[in-house]
Amino acid sequence: MTTLTLGYRAVHQKIRLLTLPSIPWKTWYILGVVCLGLMLVSYIYLINQLTGGSYLIKSYNQEMNVLLVENKTLETHFAKSDFLGNVQEKAGAMNFEKTTQIKYVQITPWSPALGMVK
Repeated sequence: MTTLTLGYRAVHQKIRLLTLPSIPWKTWYILGVVCLGLMLVSYIYLINQLTGGSYLIKSYNQEMNVLLVENKTLETHFAKSDFLGNVQEKAGAMNFEKTTQIKYVQITPWSPALGMVK
């Protein structure tokens, strides 16, 4: 029985060493309020970062849409200028010349019943 008693005392001392020290309730409340405050501040900061990122993405999308419209316009302009360049080359190959002076031919109206020119 002495061994059992000595063993019990040794185990009981080890258990007593492993127990947590008692902390007053005021300390738990203060620690909880501090943790709650830190979580609230970090939540506000993270929400601010998230909304800032979403506004940044929105502005980039708007800028991208403007650039896409401008790109389409430039592609159309390039296609037209390429077409006109080909037409000018073909006109030059067919010996067409650019006119410098235009002369109009005047045609007088006539009546078939009278058979004469006014």
